[in-house]
Amino acid sequence: MTESQLRDMAVTLAQYVIALVALAWAASQTDPAEAASLLAGLDPLTALALLAVTVLGLLARFDTWAATLAPIQPTDRRTAGRVDLIVNFVNQLLPSRLTGRLAAPFVLRSKLGISYADATAVSGVHTALYAVLYGAVATVGLALAVGRLSIGLATVLALSIALYLLAGAVVLAAGTNLERLDWVFGGVTRLLGYLPKVGDRLAAQAEDAVSFTADATVAFRRIALDPGVWVRYTAGWVVAMVLAPGARVLLLLAGFGVAFEPAALVPLYLVMAYSVTLLPLTPGGFGVTEATTTAVFVALGVPSAAIVPVVFVDRFLGVYLPALAGWYPALGIDRASLRSGEEG
Repeated sequence: MTESQLRDMAVTLAQYVIALVALAWAASQTDPAEAASLLAGLDPLTALALLAVTVLGLLARFDTWAATLAPIQPTDRRTAGRVDLIVNFVNQLLPSRLTGRLAAPFVLRSKLGISYADATAVSGVHTALYAVLYGAVATVGLALAVGRLSIGLATVLALSIALYLLAGAVVLAAGTNLERLDWVFGGVTRLLGYLPKVGDRLAAQAEDAVSFTADATVAFRRIALDPGVWVRYTAGWVVAMVLAPGARVLLLLAGFGVAFEPAALVPLYLVMAYSVTLLPLTPGGFGVTEATTTAVFVALGVPSAAIVPVVFVDRFLGVYLPALAGWYPALGIDRASLRSGEEG
């Protein structure tokens, strides 16, 4: 085993240790027996409402992929749903949402047969819009809650939110200006051509890279500059990432007999608290997200005995269950076509 492999293994192990420690801290904030009693005491109507809200949020999330795919290849919600579930599955295996998104172009190519350039553009726009919207909503939540949070907690949240906004801006700027890198590839192509024996082959690959950036830029601009994409994506994103989780948390708190005022701010606070998933601390933000969200809502006045099971149930329904569901369609990815490099 190489030194690099040992280092990667050590980092991964450390991330899982952090996840388990954070998860243990969150669980320690409530009595497991009391939490189980609260969950068992939910009435059937509340459970049915939780299921309905979760399904609605999931369908809205599928529609965000359909929105970004529409200018390239109109896609039904079922196919878009497979893409979303697989990408979400990968997200939970890697330490940050952004690193998980790197798999999206390969998933899109396998499921839809579109070119790598188009798949990269679709994935890039989807990632950029997600980051911009998440950062904007989380910023509002932090501005409303900052006076009630500790300095340390507010700093961590502010850092994560800033990364969301920065990532969104960078991806949008880079995606619409990839052709500015053509001079780099052009220079590399000329230099490679001078190499003996392998020069011509390497130069041809560099020329392919120039063609790829040009095609990807055209596709990216086509999607990102379409107002309809922004409207449809934003509508789906708000339902999936703001309204559905907020409604779940409010339903659970009400079912536990806990009031939160004003209730309208719960979705904003939740987006803010969940923003730590972008920090590459643990795979998928597991453990750290639950701990941070618990700390946020305790600071906002919610009893820890109630918020811990609420957060765990919300994360299970909104993140972990869909990720688990993504394992099965991930088995159907055509790995041979991914290796072939043929255009779709």
